[in-house]
Amino acid sequence: MERSDILAALSGAGEQGLSGAALSKQLGVSRTAVWKGIEVLRREGYEIEAAPGAGYRLLSAPDALTEQEIRRHMAAPAVIGRELVCLESVDSTNVYAARLAGEGAPDGTAVIANQQTAGRGRMTRRFESPAGKGIYLSTVLKPELPPERLMPLTAMAGVALADAVEAVTGLRPGMKWPNDPILKSKKLCGILTELSMEAETGQIRHIIL
Repeated sequence: MERSDILAALSGAGEQGLSGAALSKQLGVSRTAVWKGIEVLRREGYEIEAAPGAGYRLLSAPDALTEQEIRRHMAAPAVIGRELVCLESVDSTNVYAARLAGEGAPDGTAVIANQQTAGRGRMTRRFESPAGKGIYLSTVLKPELPPERLMPLTAMAGVALADAVEAVTGLRPGMKWPNDPILKSKKLCGILTELSMEAETGQIRHIIL
């Protein structure tokens, strides 16, 4: 049982809450295992109420880039994020993701950090990535497509990001070509795409986006 399973169950229950017995049955574990999982979540900053006769109720969640908190808000099934690596600090999510890809990480593995100490931008520029000021994310993609089909990938990522911002805020960002979503004259993020290919066959090993 993962802590994310308890969070998903409590989130789904809403104000009703769930008893220890109900959680135990739903998750297929003992009530002791449920209690231990609840205690770990509390230490991580989740406020979980336990009331006699009413069971457990999720009151609030920490503003943190943890796997369980991210998965709580993800649609399932999802390709991107099928595996999540959440880090407090890393030199570069791109470099970390490329290393994982070389070690066999599956398609859709995402590396997320609260800080980058050596963030990378286009044309070897440094990408400032201070702690607590952004979400720094790189994804391993392994599409079975010829390289020429992937030319518009960066632009497609920009459009997807604009769609997501509009869905949440009602505001539609513009795009400063080729990779800078802009809203009210401010840059929202940078999009960096790197492709690794087999020299002899021209086949794609992986893409880091």
